Amino acid sequence: MTQDKNPDLALRVTVESGGCHGFQYLMSLTNMSEISQEDDTVFEGPDGAKIVLDEPSLELLKGSKVDYTMELIGSQFKIVDNPAASSSCGCGTSFDVKM
Repeated sequence: MTQDKNPDLALRVTVESGGCHGFQYLMSLTNMSEISQEDDTVFEGPDGAKIVLDEPSLELLKGSKVDYTMELIGSQFKIVDNPAASSSCGCGTSFDVKM
């Protein structure tokens, strides 16, 4: 991503069924050449960092924020303030959807 000076990489965020609350966040790095113009939406931050979402995940993540945390035990990306989530697990990777 931008800190690594690799503009060809993006953070792919997907939502899949699973986890202890019904849905779970999955994150991975993807090459921009692997992105589907038809199925994916790319968001670019002011620093050039890119986030990619597929359409079903985008619907469940609208209004959410991606946060990067650095702690003694490691660093990670987290989804925060998801308006579609009614509750989430303690680890922050699984959530229920408001009905």
